[in-house]
Amino acid sequence: MSVIAIDGTFASGKGTLGKGLAAHYGLPYLDTGKLYRATAKRVLDAGGDVTSSVDGARAAKSIKTDELSDPILKSGPIGAAASKVSVHPAVRAALFDFQRDFAAKGGVLDGRDIGTVICPDADVKLYVTASPEERAKRRHAELRGYGEQVSVEEVLAQLIERDTRDSTRATAPLKPAADAHMIDTTGMSISEVLNAAIAICDAVLKR
Repeated sequence: MSVIAIDGTFASGKGTLGKGLAAHYGLPYLDTGKLYRATAKRVLDAGGDVTSSVDGARAAKSIKTDELSDPILKSGPIGAAASKVSVHPAVRAALFDFQRDFAAKGGVLDGRDIGTVICPDADVKLYVTASPEERAKRRHAELRGYGEQVSVEEVLAQLIERDTRDSTRATAPLKPAADAHMIDTTGMSISEVLNAAIAICDAVLKR
């Protein structure tokens, strides 16, 4: 079965696109960011420190699939904590096999290092992004939907900080794979993004 790797910036629409492609092609879907969010939640629940590699690796080693459906993982505080825990090489190593085992059966995976580290031989690689302002508006609407009181300006500042941390970390930094197909979702509807991605995937998979 095919493997479609989706990487990209925070709040660029990776998850929505990933679910749409999985449904279109009849493939399983994995939001790998939730692995790091679940790890961060475990650390926080245990009273640990998300900046501690030891605390993070201990939590990551026993993550279970059913933990990924917890709605709290989409919250702002957990997202911020996940960005901090994900910089640790020991955490990324602990979650590597989980992701590789999932991909071995074929599927759609989205994250930050899928096409570069987790699935360098993926059949199709996509890199999704949008302007910081557009992403901040999307994330702000999402957080308000969860009942969190935060301004667009605060979300934008957090987003820029996260982009910097994700792209400059020593291990598996956020960057497009050399053979990734770029999709800028700024100003695009969900259906427009999905159709553009399907066109790319169909063309690549037919080769």
